[in-house]
Amino acid sequence: MAGMLAVRRAAAIIRAGGVVAYPTEGVWGLGCDPLDAEAVARILDLKERPVTMGLILMAADLEQLEPWIKPVSHEIEARVTAPWPGPVTWVFPARSWVPHWVHGGRGSLAVRVTAHAQSAALCRATGFPIVSTSANRSGHPAARTAIQVRRWLAEDLDFILGGATGGRQRRSEIRDAVTGRAYRAG
Repeated sequence: MAGMLAVRRAAAIIRAGGVVAYPTEGVWGLGCDPLDAEAVARILDLKERPVTMGLILMAADLEQLEPWIKPVSHEIEARVTAPWPGPVTWVFPARSWVPHWVHGGRGSLAVRVTAHAQSAALCRATGFPIVSTSANRSGHPAARTAIQVRRWLAEDLDFILGGATGGRQRRSEIRDAVTGRAYRAG
């Protein structure tokens, strides 16, 4: 795992409006400050992804996500937090102030608490949840190694946080927090 100095550098770059690649549980991710419209636009352009698809926010813990999502019942919260930290993304109703470039104009927000120690450290170092989308261009496979990130995307990035993925081979699961319905099986 990259040292804390590299994690702090990546966090500073994100806070300054940069775009960073980092390892997650299964693939490499691209991240930025979700409140920075220009940084988010850079990621969307790089991925050739429309803003209407929305983005996932990754956090170190539920507390980082609470300002972004509307409160839910204790029963729903217990269901959602049971597999966390881990590769399950939950779609919550978003708070009214969340920018459209994050939720894609849908009014809901996809969030997860990562089990990848380095990704969690990055979120703690930034002090907020970060955009988390796979490191790839639309229609291409997600990068699984730092070498692939460098080869495919380096010219469009401000920093690549060295490290390794958690080795997970399957995609993360995406579920509706309120209904429990699966949008994407893991």
